[in-house]
Amino acid sequence: MPAGRAGLALGTLLTRLAALLGLVLLGALCPSVAHAQTRSPEAQGAGLHISDGRLVERNGNDFVMRGVNHAHTWYPGRTQQSLADIKAMGANAVRVVLADGHRWSANSPSDVANVIAQCKANRLICVLEVHDTTGYGEDSAAGTLDQAADYWIGLKDVLAGQEDYVIVNIGNEPWGNTDPAGWTAPTTAAVKKLRAAGLQHTIMVDAPNWGQDWQGVMKANARSVYDADATGNLIFSIHMYSVFDTAAKVTDYLDTFVDAGLPLLIGEFGGPADQYGDPDEDTMMAAAQRLRLGYLAWSWSGNTDPILDLTLDFDPARLSSWGKRIFNGVDGIAQTAKEATVFGGGTPGDTHAPTAPGAPVASAVTATSATLSWAAATDDVGVTGYDVVRVDGTTETGVAASTGATATVTGLTASTAYTFAVYARDAAGNRSARSAAVAVTTASAPAVACSVGYRVVGEWPGGFQAEITLRNTGAAPVSGWRLGFVFANGQSVASMWGGTAAQSGGSVTVTPAAYTSTVPAGGSVTVGFIGNKGATNTAPTAFTLNGGACATV
Repeated sequence: MPAGRAGLALGTLLTRLAALLGLVLLGALCPSVAHAQTRSPEAQGAGLHISDGRLVERNGNDFVMRGVNHAHTWYPGRTQQSLADIKAMGANAVRVVLADGHRWSANSPSDVANVIAQCKANRLICVLEVHDTTGYGEDSAAGTLDQAADYWIGLKDVLAGQEDYVIVNIGNEPWGNTDPAGWTAPTTAAVKKLRAAGLQHTIMVDAPNWGQDWQGVMKANARSVYDADATGNLIFSIHMYSVFDTAAKVTDYLDTFVDAGLPLLIGEFGGPADQYGDPDEDTMMAAAQRLRLGYLAWSWSGNTDPILDLTLDFDPARLSSWGKRIFNGVDGIAQTAKEATVFGGGTPGDTHAPTAPGAPVASAVTATSATLSWAAATDDVGVTGYDVVRVDGTTETGVAASTGATATVTGLTASTAYTFAVYARDAAGNRSARSAAVAVTTASAPAVACSVGYRVVGEWPGGFQAEITLRNTGAAPVSGWRLGFVFANGQSVASMWGGTAAQSGGSVTVTPAAYTSTVPAGGSVTVGFIGNKGATNTAPTAFTLNGGACATV
């Protein structure tokens, strides 16, 4: 003991002894809590780290990721501009696809160093992931987590000193649907291997079942994997696609981790419906905002199936409907992202709200959308975004957000009057007074050239099978269609192929699968479904296509 400590008072010694005994007792009652207490403050505070189940910065500030994925390893020439564009759209983080050389050509240390530098230049927190592990155990081309760990260790010199800016996602979706229980041991071993090599970064681990954990392996074993990391700086990543097609599935999964005090984010998610189902992205985003969990949408551009492209051909001026939802929709990036304080975001002590924006002006009003523009607000530090609200008496409902002084509101009903207004926000979260309001009446539903045939293929007690044939009788193809009809006798759609059904009461809306998304001129597509019924099963008598009435045949 150093000489300066020899004169420690007896009272102080007794106090510390009592505290020590209390910790021992705590360990006997709750081993996981006591284990967390033994982690060194130095390890916990090395840049981005985990504290009380939350991802925080070195200064203890909560960091909630709001960003997207970018496929760098397949589009390296697009990365510099893409990162700048992603930041300009309001994101505070980006997950970057890399390769370790097992399946795709390895990204070199100098290339990875450049990616990190570009992230920092654009004031984006950078999540780096190895994609070669995708679907291990089911996809024979996939690499192992151990191989991915070796790749990260080979980048140790590049990663050193970047703990404030970089999170290491060991391997993307590192187990398929074959024996997903095998995920736990190699995940634990990879974490320990990285720590033994001296990496102090926050580590991210993806779930099995191609990232979606539909068999609950990660959920059941998260505590043991987390406790295997002596630093405690580990965060779990769930990928939410068609498995998460109801609000209950989304909230149950996220709430389980939060209630257990285990760090989690949505590392990938999609919204467009596909042949496997229709992900509930609205609940994902709303729940992430409610729980203050990060999310990273898939993906900026360049997908084999372009339905998941947020931008068309990497052009931020050409956002897809998916991109508009992610960046400018309710609970989207423009509305909720806050820049990391390591870059100066969220200026400490800033309590000054922006001025109110100018009154919005409506243009390009259609049956289902309207574009609003307004004079920009001002702020002593800087305006970072705008929130558009629908006003109904004393009730306000958020309908869009943007980083600039214009936004398009979608999902409106034809021939309907609406009132909209705008708020401005700064980086510290200060909100302006509301702008003056604008009244907008949407256009009448467009005339459409279509016909629909509906037939019951078979019936049995309590159920039936039916098919719907949508024919395009016009001269131009119809893409991204939305078909509506109403059941009269309490029927419901249980499962569907060729499209995805959303039902509220008797009203059903069908959106296409990828392979039925375009109806050629003079052509048709068919969707089928299994339904539930009572004693009566009357066929729907009217159908709408994108809001316009179709003939029935």
